[in-house]
Amino acid sequence: MKKLTFLLLLTGVYTFAQTTIEKTKFTASIANRTIDTLVIEGPQKFVKKIAVNTKGEFQDELTISKGFYRLSYGKKTSSIYFIPGKNLELNTDENNFNEKLTFKGNGANENNYLAQVVTRTNKFVSDIFSKDQADFDKAFAEQTETEKNASATANLDTEFKENISKSIEKTLNSIKINYSNKQKAKELIGKAAVDFEYENHKGGKTKLSDLKGKYVFIDIWATWCMPCRQEIPYLQKLEEKYKGKNIEFVSISVDVEKDYEKWKNMVSEKQLGGIQLIADKDWKSDFVTTYGITGIPRFMLIDPKGNFVSNDAERPSNPELITQLDSLLN
Repeated sequence: MKKLTFLLLLTGVYTFAQTTIEKTKFTASIANRTIDTLVIEGPQKFVKKIAVNTKGEFQDELTISKGFYRLSYGKKTSSIYFIPGKNLELNTDENNFNEKLTFKGNGANENNYLAQVVTRTNKFVSDIFSKDQADFDKAFAEQTETEKNASATANLDTEFKENISKSIEKTLNSIKINYSNKQKAKELIGKAAVDFEYENHKGGKTKLSDLKGKYVFIDIWATWCMPCRQEIPYLQKLEEKYKGKNIEFVSISVDVEKDYEKWKNMVSEKQLGGIQLIADKDWKSDFVTTYGITGIPRFMLIDPKGNFVSNDAERPSNPELITQLDSLLN
């Protein structure tokens, strides 16, 4: 079961008005470390790569402003909150990166609270999408009340508290929308997918109906979408694994018009396989709006008759997808 990633909603990167920029000593200790670099990204295109030192720690002095930042360690990501000045220390374990996060120093209260919110939310979404509507509504109300009470009693920086409350509200709303979309997706199983006709990178146009008689795995993506790009190597492995089988892999870009050449160049430079298409009106394209697609990457699986096997399929990086495809194609 795919999880909604709470971290990505937190790292919209809030900045605060009239904040000062000061030097902050940042140290991160990661048990069972196998990666030698971590990256911190934030407002005004702030990017800082920190290499591990001889002590096995990540340590640097950051000239930084107050606000939320994104910390990336390999494919693992977390939100981190900086209050400029003094020191901030992070401790975790690579094997349970977000679950083991603890902080000391300036901003420790805020960051420990943030880590606890993430843990609670990820636990909440772990089985929420398998519940029926009544149980979902009950669990959702309980989670909303839990977060409200936790925020009311916590001793936190005022601006942090205001912005984390907005993020929690945004995330809970996203979970509700996600649940609704999944329920609609279940209703579409076995029903015919609407046709589309989009420009093919190799020339001309391609319709979904042109591919009848084969399974079709659809990837809806964009060149600017990092999670989409992270799935590309896994998608390429699928294309190679099922080469010669009764399946077509179709990637539909929702890049806006100004990024058309960027899409063309990326497909060529990265030698992307499968059938590479670009939607005619990006997010407003009929196929995209028909199925309420508001987030990417989004994957779909269609059978040889043109009916949905799944309107919201597993990602190529998920082994469950291989199990499903093996059962259909072997």
